[in-house]
Amino acid sequence: MTVSLAEELIVLLEPIAASNGLDLVTVEVVGGARSRIVRVFLDRDGGIDIDTITDANAWISDALDGVERLAGPFTLEVSSPGIERVLRKPSDFERFAGRSVHVHLARPVEGRSRFFGRLVGLEGEDLIVEIDGQERRVPFAEVEKARLKADFGEVAGRNG
Repeated sequence: MTVSLAEELIVLLEPIAASNGLDLVTVEVVGGARSRIVRVFLDRDGGIDIDTITDANAWISDALDGVERLAGPFTLEVSSPGIERVLRKPSDFERFAGRSVHVHLARPVEGRSRFFGRLVGLEGEDLIVEIDGQERRVPFAEVEKARLKADFGEVAGRNG
């Protein structure tokens, strides 16, 4: 099984981010060999600011210099994950329990490969999502993509 370039970069950058007090949310690699873009999303409790992003840009650039599969030109973009952040690690699913989430599975479960609802959390090897008042269990190993979905009523309720 071939590891994608994004997965290779996650393995490389995750411990470096942690040593800098940051959480590597995810890495995306888009475009072709001539116009490739590497997007690195970072976060930490309390969020990150432009100074943190600027500092991170330097150590990420240094780390990427040694990646053979990135030979040639590419654009590096470093940013916060935003309000609809990607959920990748088990700790992400625990941290954001109670929030609205959209989950896409590699293979259908109960005839569905997409779930939108309230994230309940993880239990054993299963991700639990509440949909229309019913809890649905899906194997965490089948989660291909997951991200928070903005719920502006939820945000307003927390801030006001």
